[in-house]
Amino acid sequence: MKYIMNNSEFYRGVFIIFYVILSLGGQAQSKLNKSKKKVQIISANSLEVDPKKGKGAKRLIGNVAFKQDDVYMYCDSAYFFSKTNDLDAYNNVRIIQGDSLILYGDTLHYSGNSKYARIRGHVELDNNQIILNCNQLNYDLKNEFGYYLGGGTIFNKEERSTLTSNQGYYYPNSKYFFFKDSVHLKHPDYDIKADTMKFDSKSEITYFLGPTHIKTQENIIYCEKGELNPKTKNSYFVKNASISSNEKIIEGDSIFYNQQDEIGEVFDNVTIIDTSENLIINGDYSKYNEADSTSIVTGNVLLTQLYKTDTFYLHADTLLSYYDSTKTYQNISAFNHVQFYKWDMQGRCDSLVFSDMDSTIKMYSEPIMWSEASQMTSDFIEIKQFDGEVKYFSLLKNAFIISEVDTSKYNQIKGKDMVGYFRNSELYRINVLNNGQTIYYAKNDEDSTYIGVNKAVCSNMVIRLDSSKIKTITFLSQPIATLYPLNQVTMNEIILENFKWYKDFRPKRKEDIFNWD
Repeated sequence: MKYIMNNSEFYRGVFIIFYVILSLGGQAQSKLNKSKKKVQIISANSLEVDPKKGKGAKRLIGNVAFKQDDVYMYCDSAYFFSKTNDLDAYNNVRIIQGDSLILYGDTLHYSGNSKYARIRGHVELDNNQIILNCNQLNYDLKNEFGYYLGGGTIFNKEERSTLTSNQGYYYPNSKYFFFKDSVHLKHPDYDIKADTMKFDSKSEITYFLGPTHIKTQENIIYCEKGELNPKTKNSYFVKNASISSNEKIIEGDSIFYNQQDEIGEVFDNVTIIDTSENLIINGDYSKYNEADSTSIVTGNVLLTQLYKTDTFYLHADTLLSYYDSTKTYQNISAFNHVQFYKWDMQGRCDSLVFSDMDSTIKMYSEPIMWSEASQMTSDFIEIKQFDGEVKYFSLLKNAFIISEVDTSKYNQIKGKDMVGYFRNSELYRINVLNNGQTIYYAKNDEDSTYIGVNKAVCSNMVIRLDSSKIKTITFLSQPIATLYPLNQVTMNEIILENFKWYKDFRPKRKEDIFNWD
């Protein structure tokens, strides 16, 4: 899972547009602010004085050309005001600076003293690297301030990228560029749509202000505020930030990514969705390392696994996701205060491991599992499932199963190891392997009254159940079994050694998995 685009083309493609625009102002600043020379008339087919336009106003028609410093201006017709050093140009307006800048428009108002130009109608700026098209362009050549209104398009010839926005501004004092209102940057490798983009030419950082969508070949990124820094290779996406790929969605209040170290972090209200596994993970903090494909989630952790007819919920202090040595199968480890809830199965332990390779859940350190009326404990529990349905479990070392049949009455099965089998989410068979012991309450078939307590010892046995109740016991070696009348047994005789009943620990609903007592 890769959080952000993993190459520098993204940064280079965005910034080259801004550098070209910046260079235009820099050239004008260095060459045009040396003097306040008068605008010169170079040529015109006809020239006449027009007093109606003001004192000293001249009308020029046909092949009109002006010059100030190294800037040449051409048009079909114009009015030149020599007293104020201003001109208005019409039709086929062109402004040429050296061999690198050509600016076209329908009309031009140019102030020679302030070196301020207002170009209108079908405006096009071409400097060999980019082409800018807009309807209104205001350009202060002396102070390097420029902006367009009413929509503009910037085409980068080298990158084959296009940036459009309704407004574009450059502020020379702060060296900031702003593109505002329906900003859209299209590049062969990515696509960005933003409300506002700001570029700091000093630090080379691009800022996103307002709702922003970034689409790459691998991801779709959304934020309402963010920044990209090509020097540090750091990216920040905040305020309803999310990154989605074909199979994964990552959401959080803020997302940080360092491209150089390939480290991603998500802060507060973290949600990770794996659509291929129908898996959702929530937490307060997550960190992802692309180099070894490991990730960690901490703080109010909740793992939700969606199945066709049921949902599995798990809470732990920490979740760690990693792949096996073949980089094929994913494992998820849960650490400290682990509890899970599913309508037909609940559990509790200190640590737990999910394995994709064999669809198993392994529980460590005082594990407890509940299913219907049964409580199961051992030193280690392994659960084998398929599509959310438990097929069998293994209780290894000090296995113990307890079922409450009535107040202070418990059926008990004990052995070194046990294997339990499920059918239609119901436990129907238990194989006891070595050191088997059982206590179960026998009932009268006619009136369902208890007739006694059956206590048996046998090395290996098979126990069959129906509706969580013992139906038959098959002894696989010579058993020692005794049926005691209820009035002739003591508490010690009806409780096996190491009996522990954890009824109050059992999660009865999904919210209970956050309570560790």
